[in-house]
Order: sequence, then structure tokens, then C-alpha cells
Amino acid sequence: MPSALCTDFVPIDIPVLLDRLCYRYPSFLVDAIAEYVPGRRMVALKNVTVNEEFFQGHFPGVPLMPGVLMLETLAQVATILLLHREESGPVARVSLRGINDAKFRRQVVPGDRLRLEVTLGHARSTMAKARAVAYVGDQLVAEAELLLGVTPDPTDIDPSARVHPHAEIGEGTVIGPNAFVGEHVKIGKRCRVGVSAVVDGWTEIGDETEIFPFASIGLIPQDLKFKGEKTRLIIGRRNIFREFVTIHRGTQGGGGVTRIGDRNFFMAYAHVAHDCKVGNDIICGHAGTLGGHVTVEDFANIGAGSGVHQFCRVGCHAFIGGYSVVTKDALPFAKTVGNRARIYGLNTIGLIRRGFSSDTIARLKRAYRYLLQSKLNTSRALVQMGQDPAVACPEVDYLIEFIRSSQRGALLRRPTRRAEEMVMDE
Repeated sequence: MPSALCTDFVPIDIPVLLDRLCYRYPSFLVDAIAEYVPGRRMVALKNVTVNEEFFQGHFPGVPLMPGVLMLETLAQVATILLLHREESGPVARVSLRGINDAKFRRQVVPGDRLRLEVTLGHARSTMAKARAVAYVGDQLVAEAELLLGVTPDPTDIDPSARVHPHAEIGEGTVIGPNAFVGEHVKIGKRCRVGVSAVVDGWTEIGDETEIFPFASIGLIPQDLKFKGEKTRLIIGRRNIFREFVTIHRGTQGGGGVTRIGDRNFFMAYAHVAHDCKVGNDIICGHAGTLGGHVTVEDFANIGAGSGVHQFCRVGCHAFIGGYSVVTKDALPFAKTVGNRARIYGLNTIGLIRRGFSSDTIARLKRAYRYLLQSKLNTSRALVQMGQDPAVACPEVDYLIEFIRSSQRGALLRRPTRRAEEMVMDE
């Protein structure tokens, strides 16, 4: 059934997810999903009709929806919220373990349309709490706190996969046909390794990470100085590595570790070289390339086909346009585009999408005017920015420190007028 968050459309297969609550037809009690915030909140609908199975023989002549079935319906919505994953099927099962503070405010009868709102509270790997309420129109009809048990599926390794007996594979992880997992690999819970993917070396992968077919994770770096020493790749939780992505572990000269944070999305053919430090919530477009020792900070967006030179930094909330070549540090909050890359001003659309206030965006715009439009050199512009109360905010303080701490120099080249006219406002 369909689900929507604002204007986004996300397909949700309700029967498949409710199968993880051990339900079968005719026990499905959720008709549609109206709102969905992944991992946080869901609003579902149930149309109560006179031909429901449970009305037969229940209060003949006065058909009422039993309170216990309203709680079952809310539990089904909570199960969908807990188990739905946009990129793949569920990897756990849910059971209703308890109900606290259940209250029933009015009767539910045939013809009513239940609006079921479930919000997840405290959650652990095996237990979760959810606040559940049901409305008919604007009138509250039932409410309760649900206690839900979450049981990961057992590990599922395809017979054709080659998994070293010393590799550590977490509960609920699925290893696809012809995949290879090396001796020193540690894979967390509820992960997926696709067809013919390779995971090798001293590699640690966090829970709920997805590795698509033919990706290569944790192999030796493409560095002629590398002599086979023990180096590592550490990957956080809920990352997505699409087809043919390559991620290399570190080198001894670079600190020995390539590190990737949480909730990052690497599109097909993306490459992360040795000793990179990648933060959280980053998008790396198709065939985007990070050279060795690159640092990418949180919420950055690297466009398709772009390359970031060794030892460069990409600041938080930065936007690197498609097919750009970045040879100096790319400033935070800004759009950097071109070959060689130039700076095209503030990444306004990206900041709005991330929830930055209009006041903060205005202060950042004023700060960038000092850097890009004034006739001050960079040092004097930074001094003016630090003294101007109209730009004072933590984001501008971070921008100033980012530039001052740059080792390769910050990329502050403006585009030519002709180039600026040719680039669409993102």
C-alpha cells in the first residue's frame, strides 16, 4: 500500500510486514498508510465495515468493534513502522509484549473510519515502546502505550556464498549468492550483502548496512607504499553502498584507518580511497571519487562524477556540483561547482531542506559576501566577519575556523560571469 511523507511517495507492502507479526488474512486490520516519518511516526487508516469477520456473533444487533481489536490494529501499525525499510524487506519479527494505560473513550461502529497514529518512543535492539492513539474524525476513541518485542531473523547465508568461518556475522544479516566475506570481517545485525559483493580485510560494518551486488568493501588501498600491513576499515550504521562501489581500508602512513559514519548513501561506482574520514548523512553521487586522506563532514552532498583531491576537506552541508574537480577545501554551507571547481555562493536549498532557520541563512549569506564580493583579502574578510554582530552565529564561527585551519587552502575562486550564467541555481 502507498505511504507518503509530505509529497514523497514510498511504497509499503503491508501484508509482507504484518506477516512478521504472525498475522494472516482475514486478520489484517490496516487498510492504508496516510503519513510516514521513517523510524519515528506513522499514521494509518482502518475503514470499519459491517461485513468485518469479528462482527459476526459479537453483540448481535449492536455491532461494536472490540477494544482488544483496536489495540491489535494499533500494534499492526507499530509493526509496520518498526520493520519497514525502503531499500529491502524486513529482517526481524515483532511481538506485542505488553500494554500500558489503555483507555477507550467511545464506541467504534460500522461506518467509522479509524485514524491510527503511532509514535515510537524508547527503542533498543530487542524492545521498543510506542505511543498509540486512535481517532474517528477529531474525536479520540482509544489510546495506549505499546511494548513491542523485536526478534532478529537468524543469519541467512546463501549456499553459494563464501564466508570464512572466522568472520563474525550478526543476527538477521543476509549474505547473497556468490558473495565473499573474509576472515577478519565483522558484520553487524540486520545487514545485507548482495550478489557477488566482496567484503574483506580488517573491516567492521555497523548494523542495518546494505551492500549491493558487485560492491567491493575493505580491500587493500591503491597505494604503492602499501606493503600488506594490518590496516582497518570501520563503517557505521545504516549505510547504503550501491552497485560497484569501492571502499578501501587505510594505510600505515595515513593512520591505518578509513572511517565512515552513519546513514550515508554511496551511489553506484562511487569510490572512497584509503584513510578517508567520512561523517554522517552524506550523499555521494554516481561515480563520485574521494582521493586518499579526504575528510567529508556531515550532510555534505557530492555530485555525480565529481572528484575530491587527496588531503582536501569538504565542509558540512557543502554541495559539490556534478563532474566538479575539487583541489582545495570546499567550504561548508556553500555550492562548489566546476572543473576546476569554483564557488557559486551559499547552498541555500540544501540548508532549507535541512531545517536551517531563515535568520541563520541570512547571516551566512552576509558572511559569504565578505568572502566573495568585498574587495577584502581572505585574512581581512575573516577579521571583519568575526567583528560583525550581523553575522554572529555558531555556523559562521565554524566557517571562519574551517578556513583558518585549512592546510591546502580554501576554495574561494568565483566563476566567470559567463560560467555563472550557464550554471542553473540548484
